[in-house]
Amino acid sequence: MIPSLRLSPLSFATFVSAIVFTAISGSRCNAQSTFTKAEAVDQAVQAEIKEQQIVGVAIGVIRNGKIVYTQGYGSADVEAQKPVTENSVFNWASNSKPLIAVAALQLVQTQQLDLDSPISTYLPELPSALQPLTTRQLLCHQSGIPHYSNGKIVPAETIPTEAEQLDPRQAIKRFIRSPLIFSPGTKYEYSSHAYVLLSAVVQAAGKEPLELQLRERIIEPLGMSSFQLDVAYQQQTDWVRGYTRLLGFTKQVPDQAHFWKHGAGGYKSNIKGFARFAIALANCELLSEETTQQMWTPQTLKDGKKTSYGLGVVVGGQGQQLKISHNGAQDETKTQMDLYPASKHGVVVMSNSANCDPGRISKAVRRAID
Repeated sequence: MIPSLRLSPLSFATFVSAIVFTAISGSRCNAQSTFTKAEAVDQAVQAEIKEQQIVGVAIGVIRNGKIVYTQGYGSADVEAQKPVTENSVFNWASNSKPLIAVAALQLVQTQQLDLDSPISTYLPELPSALQPLTTRQLLCHQSGIPHYSNGKIVPAETIPTEAEQLDPRQAIKRFIRSPLIFSPGTKYEYSSHAYVLLSAVVQAAGKEPLELQLRERIIEPLGMSSFQLDVAYQQQTDWVRGYTRLLGFTKQVPDQAHFWKHGAGGYKSNIKGFARFAIALANCELLSEETTQQMWTPQTLKDGKKTSYGLGVVVGGQGQQLKISHNGAQDETKTQMDLYPASKHGVVVMSNSANCDPGRISKAVRRAID
């Protein structure tokens, strides 16, 4: 049975105060001592924890292209009385998408992948309805492949085992016969299934297992030692437990293994790894400046209408006000990445509370700093 924590709305404030104090006092020695706004940031995050009734959260502050502060607050596992620290491992959820987008664009740079060629070039076994789709359409959510509940999901006749779905070319069989919900290129509609398919395209075009490509080109160069696939929970070191608010109570939620989603939502790490990836985007460490600009350019529909999504990221503003972001949501997690390329400032947020609004925390941290 999944244990649950039942707290009255009144007792929740006491609970939050206790776990916030424990987490901060226990990990203060890990904070970067030169960051002068640490106290203001802590107060801002604590206020959001109390207001939103969050169980646990970790944040990373990026200034001038460097990580200047990482901190954990609250509880990683209430039942085991474990606080969130900068080493706590959270699901990235849909913040996995910018990472697989980078992997795809790296192959574009080496001319192993063409953004506008049919993906059947790399996956000739696809059903006829999917063959004309392009990598660009997968990246910018214009493919017409349904998300989870906005269209009919039709799997292959034979579903691969969980072990087989560690290979994205097998994982796509969970939805491979689903009819498209619109003509590709005519609409923007968010689709995680499209990004599972993108993961398979990257593996095929790169001619190596996806895990190996990510490790060689992204994970190891960035020193993201905590990065891993979200397999079944077996009390792995530093993994947080997930919680939600239901009928006024905080309740632990069952852990789900999202590994089969791969670049759509199957990755996880601690806040340091998440922040390190964000910095690499801002500093053009993984892609050339030219390719990075392509990634950060809002894509257009066939009718010429501009969307707010680039190649794997949400794009807002322009010039000095350009903002590159993405969020993530699963039953066990909420995440947020906000980057401001002109200043190379940013904030990343990871929470184990499904009721958390990480965007609010990101904004509160920015206000505390600015």
